[in-house]
Amino acid sequence: MLKRITLALGAIVLATLSAEAQCAMCRATLENNVSNGNVGIAAGINTGILYLFFAPYLAVAVLAFFWFRASRRNATPKLTGSHLAG
Repeated sequence: MLKRITLALGAIVLATLSAEAQCAMCRATLENNVSNGNVGIAAGINTGILYLFFAPYLAVAVLAFFWFRASRRNATPKLTGSHLAG
């Protein structure tokens, strides 16, 4: 089972290595700017693409952390004074 999961994840990673992260219009504009010697715009666009890619995952991770922390607090038994006297 673990071997299948590892193989599937490896295939997904290898399949995405050649993927382009830009739309056709962005790519054409950036190629035109790079050929004219303006490389700064291309770096900025690529950074923006990476920011937009990671933002949803970061939001889900933050929500999962707060959910996990709240569920851990509710799962631990709380000792009160009446239980100790008992």
